[in-house]
Amino acid sequence: MENNTRVAIIASNGSMFDAYKVFNLATAAAASDKEVGIFFTFEGLNMIHKEGHKNLPLPEGKEHFQEGFDKANVPSISELLGMAQEMGVKMIGCQMTMDVMNLEKYDFIDGIEVGGAASFIEFAKDADMSLTF
Repeated sequence: MENNTRVAIIASNGSMFDAYKVFNLATAAAASDKEVGIFFTFEGLNMIHKEGHKNLPLPEGKEHFQEGFDKANVPSISELLGMAQEMGVKMIGCQMTMDVMNLEKYDFIDGIEVGGAASFIEFAKDADMSLTF
């Protein structure tokens, strides 16, 4: 039986914790042969920004978690982002937010799509699971 389960994720916050949640769930779903799409908006755009994804902040007072990530050999956000791309995760940058923030497609990693909320809704309307971070 063909598995065509679809997972839709909205990434609207931009901390390192948010990025780990988004990319851990996206890669886990993709590894389970789910079709995954992530809509990045507002601070969530930092997760796919060429430089921004390398410098995502930890929430204030949680800086000690960095040592835990390192000790546990947790992949970096850059590594998880690359894994998600290799696994075919669809990544859509919000056109409206990019316009408001004066950002262009070239400010982001290669391979993303740019679209409005309607393009994500088209993907998400058939989702079996929707998550927001």
